[in-house]
Amino acid sequence: MNKNLIVIAFAIVCFTCTFSFAQNNNKPLAVFNHLAIYVVDMHKSGDFYMNTVGLDSIPEPFHDGKHIWLRVGPKSHLHIIEGATAPKEYFKNNHICFSVPSLEIFVENLRKKSIAWEDVGGKKMAITTRVDGVHQIWLQDPDGYWIEINDAKE
Repeated sequence: MNKNLIVIAFAIVCFTCTFSFAQNNNKPLAVFNHLAIYVVDMHKSGDFYMNTVGLDSIPEPFHDGKHIWLRVGPKSHLHIIEGATAPKEYFKNNHICFSVPSLEIFVENLRKKSIAWEDVGGKKMAITTRVDGVHQIWLQDPDGYWIEINDAKE
């Protein structure tokens, strides 16, 4: 019994020292900056992300007519880059997720625009309720990128 306590105590000390070292080693921690998607029609995609998803545009530095930058969070952006020759097929597990205050209102806006969505299993016009109570839907942008929309509060 005492041997088990010593092993547990040693593990706790090692974890605490490792965590403290990681926090105090003066290395910069990586933070999310942006996600870039390569699209066929930048304006069509930009319209979708601004007017369907609800993102705001921000100034983009290139001014070459091939980029739209959108704010997705504090100091985080979505870069839409034109130049793809055709939409591609993507797996649903490779997706971007946005949380909205009301999934019901979001879904009603999709209905008004005749935009299809599905639940995680692929059932059309259905909503998934996760085990933690969060509701989610899945839709694709004009180039086939998967987007999860949910009502998570944090």
